[in-house]
Amino acid sequence: MMNEQKTEKKGKDLLLVRFQTEILLVAILAVLFLFFGIKSPVFLKLDTLMKLLKQASIYGIIAIGMTFVITSSGIDLSVGSVVGLSGIVVSMCMVRGVPVLVSVLLALGASILVGVFNGALIHDAKVPPFIATMASMTIVRNVILLITGAKTISDLPQSFTAFASGSFLGIPNMFLAWLAIILLGIFITGRTVFGRNIYAYGSNKESARLSGINVRKTVYGVYIFSALVCAIAGILMAARLGNGVPTSGDGYELDAIAASVVGGASLDGGEGSVFGTVLGAMIMATLRQGGTLLGINSFIMEIIIGSLIAIAVVIDKMRKR
Repeated sequence: MMNEQKTEKKGKDLLLVRFQTEILLVAILAVLFLFFGIKSPVFLKLDTLMKLLKQASIYGIIAIGMTFVITSSGIDLSVGSVVGLSGIVVSMCMVRGVPVLVSVLLALGASILVGVFNGALIHDAKVPPFIATMASMTIVRNVILLITGAKTISDLPQSFTAFASGSFLGIPNMFLAWLAIILLGIFITGRTVFGRNIYAYGSNKESARLSGINVRKTVYGVYIFSALVCAIAGILMAARLGNGVPTSGDGYELDAIAASVVGGASLDGGEGSVFGTVLGAMIMATLRQGGTLLGINSFIMEIIIGSLIAIAVVIDKMRKR
């Protein structure tokens, strides 16, 4: 009885902290919009905001997958490479005459295999997530360069590229795709056994195992989900660029981790919020977009973003003391 009360109290405390974090992030985002809007009137124009949503969508989709992984007390350094892989596979298939839908399915399948590989290394081979996914990152990136000869794949069908540049009721299709992933992520974490298991496993792996949680399915599940959403991001990126670029997604793992951590995900596991990650991705995209409009040196912007990550981690550690 006492243990149940403690668990319930801990759950309420985590919800309160998450709510406070999300309110703070909304306030930060509002301040950024106000600041850049004053400094650059162009920032608040509709075209600029639509471009911001498109830019945030790619990072945001990847970050949701990363949030699942971080909440399970893991890390996925292969996300950028999976983005590149899916973009190249879908592009290579289409230029060889494979129908668009079949090409998309093949790209998703190839990416899911990377998630399965990560899950096998981490759960079955007991390789630490950092090392396992770094190995995947290296292998996949070089496979991409090998099969493409490091050359861009062009002449993609207009029926494929039109989606990324199109909109529905004035809302960019890219953002609508991100919104679908957001709703899926919220549903999984809030309404499914798998979602609850992610939090339980991330909080205490041994307790999760002893309580009967299928650890294997949980570990495989988070890395497969991460690979799946990264594949979607990669396909969208190929459609937006109109080309399959071998280096696409390079370095995106850092942006995904940043959006997740700034959004309240704890690197110790057990804590993470899809909505918080969305806000984190929007903050990152707003900083970059605003910095570009104001002509701020890109190196300075990266220093600011890096500092933001460090501050978020320090706050998380101080809160747990």
